[in-house]
Amino acid sequence: MPTITPAYLYTFVALIAVSSMLIFSFMAYADTLRVPLEIKQLKNLVDYVVAKGTELLTLARTTNATTETFLQMPTTIGNKQYWIRFRNDSAEAWLEGGFGNTFTQGTELRTYFPKEVWATGYYRGGYGAAHLKCQVNGAIPQIRLTSSSEGE
Repeated sequence: MPTITPAYLYTFVALIAVSSMLIFSFMAYADTLRVPLEIKQLKNLVDYVVAKGTELLTLARTTNATTETFLQMPTTIGNKQYWIRFRNDSAEAWLEGGFGNTFTQGTELRTYFPKEVWATGYYRGGYGAAHLKCQVNGAIPQIRLTSSSEGE
């Protein structure tokens, strides 16, 4: 009788080890499938904000008035914190996005505005809407991105 109990115990330990390896391998596989989807969702969000910004810039140029809108944004993408921000150089402006709490330089995820624009501001994922405000100052249209929870 004492030899049967350790055999059951060894079998139980082996089953736990094999099932743990299977669970962790499925979790790793699910994570590799999730990452491209999160990047695609962030890219779609960046494209959406640029499209709305272009729409507001066109309206501000034609009416020579200040235009603004609030865009509902997700709190997180997947289970990751995200950020978007406007950037400029001497020739063009773009919106870039990334994951994490801090802004990183040289992100690959960016969408350009179609015309010469001066753009500023950022939005960190969280609660609150993104606030886009456009105006024409002289000949150069300006667009500003802020969070509705942070104010101006």
